[in-house]
This record gives sequence, structure tokens and C-alpha cells, in this order.
Amino acid sequence: MQFTLLIVDDDTSNLASLVRIFEKLSLCVLPATSGQEAIDTLRNHPVQVVLTDLMMPGMSGVELLKQVKKMQPNAEVIMMTAYGTIERAVEAMREGAYDFVTKPFRRAEIERIVRRALEKIELLTENQSLRAQLADARTQQNSTGIIGNSPALRRVLEVARQAAPSNATVLLMGESGTGKELFAREIHRQSLRSDGPFVAVNCGALPETIIEAELFGAKKGAYTGALQDREGRFARSHKGTIFLDEIGELSPHVQVKLLRVLQSGEYEPLGSTETVTTDCRVIAATNRDLAQAVRQGDFREDLYYRLNVIPITLPPLRARPDDVPLLADHFLRLYAQKNQKQINGLTHNALARLVDYSWPGNVRELENTLERAVVLAQHEQIDAFDLPDSISGESRSEEDVLNIPIGTPLDEIERRVIRETLRFTEGDKKRAAQLLGIATRTIYRKIDERP
Repeated sequence: MQFTLLIVDDDTSNLASLVRIFEKLSLCVLPATSGQEAIDTLRNHPVQVVLTDLMMPGMSGVELLKQVKKMQPNAEVIMMTAYGTIERAVEAMREGAYDFVTKPFRRAEIERIVRRALEKIELLTENQSLRAQLADARTQQNSTGIIGNSPALRRVLEVARQAAPSNATVLLMGESGTGKELFAREIHRQSLRSDGPFVAVNCGALPETIIEAELFGAKKGAYTGALQDREGRFARSHKGTIFLDEIGELSPHVQVKLLRVLQSGEYEPLGSTETVTTDCRVIAATNRDLAQAVRQGDFREDLYYRLNVIPITLPPLRARPDDVPLLADHFLRLYAQKNQKQINGLTHNALARLVDYSWPGNVRELENTLERAVVLAQHEQIDAFDLPDSISGESRSEEDVLNIPIGTPLDEIERRVIRETLRFTEGDKKRAAQLLGIATRTIYRKIDERP
């Protein structure tokens, strides 16, 4: 993206110097020697950042700031001010200025402030784009929560869409956390059985002693504690869909009964000799290699082939990195609303860390990470340091710990903490203020104070 910087200064030599500095940074630079000239430029050119002198004849920097916010609300305005007018610069920040820099300024300092403002603009643009993609993804898929536009995800969604209207058994395979139940619900939603029940069973979470009764039901007295007849999940899913998650955990005995259901739609409740018929579609899921389990004798071969009519392998999150920003935006808004917190998105650095991470726990791990970040966030944007160390790559070393002797005056403690935080942020006052939970202007005031 080509950024445009408007520089406004009635000092023509200073203006020319600034133009040379920022043209070397591959920015499109527009010069103006007065507030009125700047307004004329804004009418014809979209700009991302305005760098303006505070004290100018005619229209002041604060007055120009107000006009910029009316004409191009998303543009960031940075004030240049002499030391004696810092109070006016602070007033400008209350009016919406991004930051200010005092004259005479160092080249590195003004470059850094402008770069930070451009990064904020880029982040807002990315967030708007992500929200548009997210809305488009939801509209196109019309799904129950499957979010993403990556080629890997679109391929499996297309297979699921084609399989949905049939009665064929579907076997969903993939790593834990890839969203197998979401896919099962989506297949059911698009099927001819969508008006019927969707019954989900986690076969791995139920003890072997009760899984048979849970699936097929039980008659009163069939086992200790069976005080009345019990309806099984297959009975409840009649005319609908039953989702058998972690199918590879079933015992050999239950595998035999399931095979009969798949072959004939018949089964006998535990403790009964009466045959019951069910009309339900079976969708099974596993994170195990069932073919290998068959070879090892842990899973029935005939049952495997009955289940494997339409196999769908869900891609791990690391195979669809383009979907990470969409998912992250979704989870941020979801948990910000649940926790009643004002979160405006992720910083560019945080988003880059999320995209680069391998996500062994897949979408479930990403969701948990974003929920944690929202709950613990102290600011309106999630930054890399809000993420777990394993993702952010950041950890506090001994150098990042400040030891203060007992008895140190509070004023001195404040100054030392601010100085060390500025050292940690490499002089970035805005980030230092965020870390300390104070206003940026407090940073300026404290570092100018003399002990």
C-alpha cells in the first residue's frame, strides 16, 4: 500500500528538509506552507498522515487538525511544536492528534512517530478488510460457524456440501480441534433431515460400562442403577442425524452392535430381546488413523468400511494460515462482547505472531488464546505481549526486571520505572504509556521533571 504524507510548515527550509527525509522512505509526500494550502490539498488527495507545525500564521495547527478530522476522519495528525508550546500540543491531542514532537527534533524520532502512525492506519485498514472478508465468508457459506476462505477449507466444504443431501455415512478425520462437530452440524443442516434432531455423542468421554446403554438404550433392571427404561441416543436421533465423535474409542462389543445398525438399522436395547429399528444418518469422527487401527486389530475392518463411505479429512489450522486473521477477528469480537470489554482488534505485530504460529491445538487452541488475551487485556488493542510466550516469542528476562531498594522516594520510583520502560520499548513513548497504564502526556511531563 502506497502511503501519502502531507507536511505543513510555514518555514520553507524546514519543510524542504522534512520532504527529503520522508521521500527517502518511499512515501508519497505532499508539501504545504499554510493551513489553507493544506486544506486545498486535502480536497484533492487522500492522505494517511498529516505532519503539521503547531504555530503558523493564519490557521494554527489545532485549527487545521479540526478541519482534517472533518474532511478525512481516518487520517492521523502529528504536531510539531517548540518546547514552550507543549501545553498547546497536549490540547491538540485532546482534539484527536496522534502525537506531537518538539523542535528541534531528531530525525530518528520523527521518523519513528510517523512510522507508528502509518502502522496504525495499516492496522485499521487490515481490520476493515478482515471484517469484510469475514462477512463475505459467512454470506457465501451460510454455515453454522465455519469461518474461513482458504483453498484448503473451501475444498472440504465443497465435499461436505455435495455429501449433505444423501443418506450416506460420512467419516470426518483430522486432528483434535479442527472443528469436526461444526462440519457434522453443517452437513446435517444442509441435508434432507435438517428438520429432524441432531444428536452428538462423544464416545471417548463415556465410560465403557455405560456407552452401550447410552447409545442403544436400556431396559429397567438391565444393570445396577437402571431403575427405569432408558432411551438411547439412536432412538433420539430417529429421522435425524447422530454424530459419533471419537469413534475409534469404541470397545469391540459396541463396535459389533454399531455395525448392525449401519447394515440394517436395527439394534437391541441393553437387557432386551426386542429388536428396535431406527432411521438416522450416521456421521462419525476421529483423530486416530482408523486404517492403522484396523491393521493393528484395534478396530473392526468391516465397520471401518461401513463408516468410510464418504471420508472427509479436515485440514489443520497450520495448513490454512489465511484463515487465522478471520478466525482471530471472530473470536476477539465474540469474547469482547461476552466479557463486556472494548477491544478494537490486534496490532500488526500480534497478528503476525498468530499467523506464524503452528497451532498444534488448531482452531480450539486459537479460540482459547484469544479468549485469554481479551480477558487479560488492559488496552483496546491486543498486542504481542498479550499473547502466551509460546506464541509471542517474548518472555521476561532478568534484564526486564527493575529492582528498587526499600526507602526510595515515590517520585524517584516513578521516574525510574518510566525510564526503564522507555528503554524496554526503545523510546516508544506511546507503547510505554500503554504498558504503564498512563496517558502519553504523563510520560512527557515526568521525564521533563527534575529530581
